[in-house]
Amino acid sequence: MWQKIWHKLATTVAGGAIIIASASIFSRLLGLVRDRLLASRFGAGDVLDTYYAAFKIPDFVFNVLVLGALSSAFIPIFVEYLHRDKDNETKKNEAWYLSNSILNILLIGLFIIGGLFFVFAHQLVPLISPGFSPEKQIITIKLTRIMLIAIIFFGASNIASGILNSFKRYLSFAFAPVMYNTGIIFGIIALTPRYGVYGLAYGVVLGAIMHLLIQLPGIIKVGYRYKNILDFKHEGVRKIAKLMVPRAFGLAVNQVDQMISLIIGTTLAAGSVAVFNLANNLQSFPINVFGVSLAIAAFPVFSEAFAQKDMTKFVVQFSTSFRRVLFLIIPTSVLILLLRAQIVRVILGTGAFNWEDTYLTAQTLAFFSLSLFAQSLIPMLARCFYAFHDTKTPVKIGIVAVIIDIAGALTLTKIMPDPVTGLALAFSISSIVNMLLLLILIRRKLGYFDDKKIIKSFVKIVIASILMGGIVWLSKYIIAQGVNMQTFIGIFIQGILAGIVGIFAYLIIAVIFRMDEIKIITEWIFKTKKQIVNGQENNHESK
Repeated sequence: MWQKIWHKLATTVAGGAIIIASASIFSRLLGLVRDRLLASRFGAGDVLDTYYAAFKIPDFVFNVLVLGALSSAFIPIFVEYLHRDKDNETKKNEAWYLSNSILNILLIGLFIIGGLFFVFAHQLVPLISPGFSPEKQIITIKLTRIMLIAIIFFGASNIASGILNSFKRYLSFAFAPVMYNTGIIFGIIALTPRYGVYGLAYGVVLGAIMHLLIQLPGIIKVGYRYKNILDFKHEGVRKIAKLMVPRAFGLAVNQVDQMISLIIGTTLAAGSVAVFNLANNLQSFPINVFGVSLAIAAFPVFSEAFAQKDMTKFVVQFSTSFRRVLFLIIPTSVLILLLRAQIVRVILGTGAFNWEDTYLTAQTLAFFSLSLFAQSLIPMLARCFYAFHDTKTPVKIGIVAVIIDIAGALTLTKIMPDPVTGLALAFSISSIVNMLLLLILIRRKLGYFDDKKIIKSFVKIVIASILMGGIVWLSKYIIAQGVNMQTFIGIFIQGILAGIVGIFAYLIIAVIFRMDEIKIITEWIFKTKKQIVNGQENNHESK
């Protein structure tokens, strides 16, 4: 009985989303622990500025060549090969040949390009951190070179992730980020006392190795075996390369956008880069838990529906996933906006992280929260295009969004009372524009995507979230009268109780409004309970 339930969780979109979301929550909690350790040890100052700045060049290489470009191109083509023939063995052999060839090509490319960035880091880092002092730039260069080693392991790891996603095997893939954060935390606790700030970079490399190792048993179990294959002329390799090029270009533009935000951040007050990144990490928690997890789980189904020419299946999956994201993320945005000070103070406000750091991070988080719904929908909307083997459209829209972000950042950092919040507001505006343009164009492509049901759900969710917000605001005021708001415990109690009241209020309102999304959750609970009861009865009869 339990095996059947677990199999369903591990091999279906809804189950995959649950596993990915659960692992993502755990990983993000570790990420919060990581950020708390960083904030308490170093505060929002020069050390964390250099640490976050050092990520930019390795992130550029990794994101452009591996993360988005390869995954958006590899999974649809790999799935196509899995479904091309009826003979299972033939399918798997063809797919494994392709995966080995792509893996070897990728690793060679990462060695060459990563090596070039390693050699020329001394010339490149000053370009992205012009506001840093010479001492800060030297530290950033050394950190960058250490972190570049991690991209080799991440390259292999993401091929493994693509294979596991294609087979709808989500467990080890979902827990890979947990291992990554574990490695960084080990670096903070065990390596920084000995190696100083460079221990942080060694922790990043360790985390990347662990990210790969946890996925190896999973891909071996589904049949993967490494072979020394390097076939540039293979049809599948050429298809992936063709799909990768526009997506890689789009990601390169996006990375340039982030680098420009960094450049602007380095010219602001010391600690601005750290504040921006810490606030960004906090807002990424719900985006990854809800938006990215559902997008990842739905992507293979989108790809299968396109391969099978089943647009009804595509639309049903799109509508369901879209409404689920809205149901979860809109009330979360309201909670973060209303409880931002409590969130930042409880998670980061310790040690060297003082009240000024807390205030700036909370205000920056507030402006990020305005676009949580858009940021959570973008991964799913983009994957709709990828499933259609269209990687050009999201790139074009991304370029428009990047231009808006850069223009907004240059303008808003000059007129906002706290300049670093201008970076967050510009990012939110560009994210909303990005999401709306993707939605409009996917609507044109599909012709119909269950519009009435989506709009009806959206209106109910917004109203329920506003009502919840009023209840949370009132709860904050009432709870503050009974606790000492000058202490950590008082702030924690106020935030956690107001949040719990808000969540329960939202769920009750959702039931009263008879939202389809709450029905999905309750039906799943009752169905699982029924399976457990039936399983217990079967076990009793067998005895």
